[in-house]
Amino acid sequence: MDRRRVDVTPDRAGAHERMQTVKSSTSADPPYARPPNGAPDDFEAAPTPPAAPTPPKSKATWAVVLEWAFLIASALVIALLIKAFLFQAFYIPSDSMLPTLKTNDRVIVNKLSYHLHPVHRGDIIVFKSPPNVDPSVKDLVKRVVALPGETVEGRADGHIYINGKVLNEPYLPKGQGPGPGFERIRVAADSYWVMGDNRPNSRDSRFFPEHFIRKKDIIGRVFLRIWPLNRLAIL
Repeated sequence: MDRRRVDVTPDRAGAHERMQTVKSSTSADPPYARPPNGAPDDFEAAPTPPAAPTPPKSKATWAVVLEWAFLIASALVIALLIKAFLFQAFYIPSDSMLPTLKTNDRVIVNKLSYHLHPVHRGDIIVFKSPPNVDPSVKDLVKRVVALPGETVEGRADGHIYINGKVLNEPYLPKGQGPGPGFERIRVAADSYWVMGDNRPNSRDSRFFPEHFIRKKDIIGRVFLRIWPLNRLAIL
């Protein structure tokens, strides 16, 4: 039997001697020692949560008081301007305008109307009480019956005549006459003859010392009845 010589050279032996065993990882290793596949060796720190928003600062007390004072003052100025130039509320103190207006009715007067158009026959107006009528009464409400330059007359047949023709008055209660008759009279320039709808119980142009009311004394036209609510109506 041939014996084959095995030539083990020092170099090969040294190579075997330089081989080292690689220590395998165990489950006891901490998790951070074993990064996941494809992950970097060092991990980023967790993001810091955002800080809670700072609550808005409340206004100083003086600023709040000043703001409210400004709002109230503005509202008062607007109300005064409306009352002075546009609209004003009035209450009815008597029955002289029955059945159209009753005692304690509330109405709205348009102060701008007669700056835009002339006074019309049949308008219900509020005007300053004529002198020497009743010093305790500041304003009156009546209906316009005759216009400047017209003649007006109350005859015994129970009708009002304008320029010699019978005036149709659908706003009067049925069967009601014009009250005491009066002689024919011509209405002065820029003046009006006014009467209450409740003719037997109305002190109007028939009893005023100068008979007429002047245009400059007219406060405005009654256009809306607002109280009581069940009688709310445009007039």
